[in-house]
Amino acid sequence: MNKSQASPAVNQSILSSKAKIAIIGGGVAGSTIALRFAELGLDTTLIEKGPSLVNGPPICHLHAGGNLYREICDQQCLTLLQQSIDTVKVYPHSVNIRPTLIALPKTDHGQPEDLLPRLEKLRARYAELVAQDESNKVLGEPEHYFRFYSRAELDALLDIPLPSVAKNDSDWLVAFAQHVELDSLKFPVLLVQEYGLSAFRFAAITNLAIARLPSCHLHTNSQVIAITKQENSLGWQVSTQHQQSQVISHQYYDYVINACGFKSGEIDDMVSAKRQRMVEFKAAYVAHWSKCQGLWPEVVFYGERGTPQGMAQLTPYPDGYFQLHGMTQDITLFDQGLVASCQQSAQPKLAPRFIEKIDKQWPEQLISNRTLGSIAHIAQFIPAFSTAVVAAKPLFGAQQIPGEDADLRTADVSFYGQHYARAEIVKASSALAAADAILKNLVECGLVAELELGKYLTEHYFPISLQCSAAEVTEHAIALAKQRDYPIALAKNL
Repeated sequence: MNKSQASPAVNQSILSSKAKIAIIGGGVAGSTIALRFAELGLDTTLIEKGPSLVNGPPICHLHAGGNLYREICDQQCLTLLQQSIDTVKVYPHSVNIRPTLIALPKTDHGQPEDLLPRLEKLRARYAELVAQDESNKVLGEPEHYFRFYSRAELDALLDIPLPSVAKNDSDWLVAFAQHVELDSLKFPVLLVQEYGLSAFRFAAITNLAIARLPSCHLHTNSQVIAITKQENSLGWQVSTQHQQSQVISHQYYDYVINACGFKSGEIDDMVSAKRQRMVEFKAAYVAHWSKCQGLWPEVVFYGERGTPQGMAQLTPYPDGYFQLHGMTQDITLFDQGLVASCQQSAQPKLAPRFIEKIDKQWPEQLISNRTLGSIAHIAQFIPAFSTAVVAAKPLFGAQQIPGEDADLRTADVSFYGQHYARAEIVKASSALAAADAILKNLVECGLVAELELGKYLTEHYFPISLQCSAAEVTEHAIALAKQRDYPIALAKNL
């Protein structure tokens, strides 16, 4: 079954429904849901507090198999694989096509062979999906989904010239082999087809496509200040205040979707909806390595989260720029950065110092300390990387995790009463699944006719979104990077 459809140059409305849908929050989830509905012709209003879309916690990785997370179950990994394939098909120009290399330091408790059973399940599932529909083959050939490399195979790469273009998988290992302290690693190392996901390119596609969809009404710089249930109807009155003019407006909607990310609890509180959730503040750092040579895959050195030996992650961008994660309390994670909701409120309360970082800015000294710390964390495995420098303010934000399991990585939607849904994604690739689940609920509520919707209840219909060209996505992504004070390299495709 082909889940995403490109189509004629003009958007053809599939639905004649008169229902008015409000989506609060223009992050990855809200923007994707808005596109899914507006492409079908549903009257959709997207309300975003900030000046542009998709400006939340850092995203850089398409979790096509969940191999960064040893602690999650196989089913979550299989779900992430399916969702990632769907995401590539709808947002092809947001993907940086390069593999991920996973290495286990000698200090790690695990063994590379421990990964094999899950990888074989993922490869078999990917092969099944490709057999069902050739358009699912977006991660290369299934038989090449992963490969282990021995120490001898890496040693054989030590003296060969650095390739500038990857003609085969082993080309991605040459720079790694020549720069990494191989004696500090367990072997074999793993190369897996988990690609990069560009936040700026993703944002560019959503901004471009929404502007071209007549049934999508975007209100930026608008904050929801009240939601009230309407008497004698199942709909809602949503009151918004414009951030600059302070003008307050009231609008009626048949259905409200809460896609506010880490602030979802504030909207839940407005409608008296109880919900147990956690919020975690996280950051990634931007470094420039002027002496960078050769092709770099994404590189992950496993480690125990929250300890000084936490996972180190090096995400490559063009022109020697890298995004860095270190799953330690001094780098990506923060002391008291994970908080939970309580009986009195569905909104977990982050400490004021985190809210200040989100709403205002980071102290320069903290930017320097944490970025240099992330560089040092990578340099313990790649000594030459110690010459990298701070290149920008961190990419940061707070991530919601529904329920009580801090390790949960696959979530999509929950519902409260009738005509109110919460998008509760943890990973960007889950956004389409959230849109699908809410669309199904619109059918169950009688707001959308299933007969009219037909196959597009499960197939993804994105004709306008898929018309965005690589060149215009790059141009718009670069403009967004400049607007947000980040290097334009983060907006370019590898």
